[in-house]
Amino acid sequence: MSAESKDRFAALPKPPYFVVAFSSHRTVGDCGYADMAQTMLDLAEQQPGYLGYESVRGADGFGITNSYWIDEASIISWKQVVDHLAAQGRGRRDWYERYEVRIALVQRAYGFVKD
Repeated sequence: MSAESKDRFAALPKPPYFVVAFSSHRTVGDCGYADMAQTMLDLAEQQPGYLGYESVRGADGFGITNSYWIDEASIISWKQVVDHLAAQGRGRRDWYERYEVRIALVQRAYGFVKD
């Protein structure tokens, strides 16, 4: 496993914690998306209760971003941050054909790393 691959995994505490799974299909073209995505990541990292994220996007525009939070109250607070609200509106107008948000409690987590 390359160092780049390892770095894409969020370093998370022992459960329980919450995950916000954001599945989306992008529109064609950037239209400022990359800059806003980085801005939102930087802002999320400053929020109380934020634990980390993992994100992938295929060449066809379909992607999944999982953000991890210590509790549901932290997720609710993040959703109400003014700059995040503005980005959500722009996402509906300019960046997404479709998206789905799913919020879940992670009760168990385990993994494997090949030596």
